[in-house]
Amino acid sequence: MQDNEQLDRIDLRILRELSVDGRMSWRDLAEKIHLSLTPTLRRVRHLEERGYIHGYAARLDEARLVGKMTVFVSVTLDNQSEATIARFEEQVGLAPEIMDCFLVTGDADYTLRVVVRDLDGYHAFLTRSLTRIPGVAHIKSSFALKTVLMRAAPLI
Repeated sequence: MQDNEQLDRIDLRILRELSVDGRMSWRDLAEKIHLSLTPTLRRVRHLEERGYIHGYAARLDEARLVGKMTVFVSVTLDNQSEATIARFEEQVGLAPEIMDCFLVTGDADYTLRVVVRDLDGYHAFLTRSLTRIPGVAHIKSSFALKTVLMRAAPLI
C-alpha cells in the first residue's frame, strides 16, 4: 500500500459496511453501496490486495467465553535488553487471558488488556502466569468498571 493512494467514497462505503458485517453476501454489499456485483467484487479484491482489508473474522463474546472482568495491566521490565523483551513478548502470547499487548512509552514498558471471570481468576493469572515471566519488575492493575466504547474498526 502506497501512502499517496486515495480511497474514494465507494471504497470507504465498502470498508464501512464490511466492518459492520464481514459475512454479508457480495450481492448484499453491492446493493448497500449502490454498485453492481462485478465492480463491487473488483473493488473488494483491490482493497484486499492494497492491504486495507487484512481478513475477515467473527467477533466473539468475550464475557460468555472467558469472563466479564477486564483489567488493564501496566508491566515494567527490569531491563529493556533484546533478550528480556523477546522472552516477555513470547510468554504473553502463551497466556489465554491476555487479549491485547502493547509496547508503550511512559512509566511502563507494556500495557496488557486481560479478561478473566472474576477476581480469583485474575489472582490466579497473576500468580501462575504474569509474575513468573523472567524480567517482570513491576505490575500495576487497573480494573475496568464499564465499557464505554469498543470499536471493531476505525470510523471512516
